[in-house]
Amino acid sequence: MSPRMKLVQIASTAWEHPADRAALNTLRSIPGFDTVVRKIAAFFGEIGIRQLFLANAVKVGPNQRPKLWAMYQEVLDTMDWPEIPELYVTQTPLVNAAAVGFEKPFIVINSGLIELLEPEEQREILGHELGHIMSGHTTYTTIAIILMTIGFQNLPFLAGIAILPFQLALMEWYRKAELSSDRAGLLSTQDPRTSMSTFLKMAGGKEYGDAISIEAFQEQAKAYETQGNVADRVWQVINTAFRTHPFGTVRAAELQRWIDSGEYAKIVGGDYRRRDDSSSPPLTADIEDAAGYYGDQAKEAMETISGVLSRARDAFTETFKASSEEK
Repeated sequence: MSPRMKLVQIASTAWEHPADRAALNTLRSIPGFDTVVRKIAAFFGEIGIRQLFLANAVKVGPNQRPKLWAMYQEVLDTMDWPEIPELYVTQTPLVNAAAVGFEKPFIVINSGLIELLEPEEQREILGHELGHIMSGHTTYTTIAIILMTIGFQNLPFLAGIAILPFQLALMEWYRKAELSSDRAGLLSTQDPRTSMSTFLKMAGGKEYGDAISIEAFQEQAKAYETQGNVADRVWQVINTAFRTHPFGTVRAAELQRWIDSGEYAKIVGGDYRRRDDSSSPPLTADIEDAAGYYGDQAKEAMETISGVLSRARDAFTETFKASSEEK
């Protein structure tokens, strides 16, 4: 593998998925959103957040998991990020990692993820989580995790706020934010096969004495996106509505599409937006890009969902009327 290029002063807008920024702005436009953010942040505070996430974790450093720490320093250097967010490993078989916190975000990696992945795949995870921090995702990610863990109903200070629209919009943004950070993970490894093998193992586990194929997984990802009728696409939308992460096949297909677009090659070739560049794509451009990215397929699926719900409502109404008349 050729040496990784240091991405000097790279701005997060260089890699962010347009649907990420569009979804976040949609989330912010929901009535009560600012209230939810403010109340949760005030209730838990920075200390409370650390206690919530670090009740059973070990801080990584030069003398604690030194190999992981050294790799983390390399990721910070590749992404040219001057700060060193704290890094922790927590003992749990769940395969996951997160970047959380309000004022001073930190990264937590589950031991199950370390056991599953090879060192270079762990590098991809470190870059992915650093990408969340660089993009300023952690406030909203933290709120999403709190709400999923504790539940709206157990936070009485949120009473009176319309919950379902907020939940759906928050989860939609959360998934789109993952697509952005997948790109940051690739930029930290600068090895597309490493990113694809990471998605593959997170979706189906490691070899366990057998053989796994990145190429077959990519074909599966392509099939998931392109095959099936409108009803299949409706279920794709429904099945992901309350998930925090897109399916592994979707993440692989999205990242491959970005690579094929030439944007990844431009960045590692030195052509990217810097942090000292104040220009940022306007929201209207993000929405247009996101709409073009997903095209008529998503629109058709959502229209079909609306039709299904409408017909279900009408059927219920007719049944209720008939039942009342029989009485």
